Amino acid sequence: MMELKWTSKALSYLVRLYDFLAQVNKQVAARIVQSLTAAQARLKEYPRIGEKLEELEPREVRRILVNHFEMRCEIQESKIYLSRIWHTTEER
Repeated sequence: MMELKWTSKALSYLVRLYDFLAQVNKQVAARIVQSLTAAQARLKEYPRIGEKLEELEPREVRRILVNHFEMRCEIQESKIYLSRIWHTTEER
């Protein structure tokens, strides 16, 4: 099984997302953050799940959708780096 590492950018987004949603509903905020963090178990088991982003080759970057959030991860040797998370309605 591959090792998964979160980048500081992905972790800070997760914290900001929880803080923002918790102002309205703490249970919903916790459930959304939990669904995003639960995705890491699937990534460790199936690291090449999701769409490969050909435009970023030669790096192996994949796009995974979890609910209404896009997660980007990059595979490097035996490690998976979870690099970005954002809501699919955000302009990117």
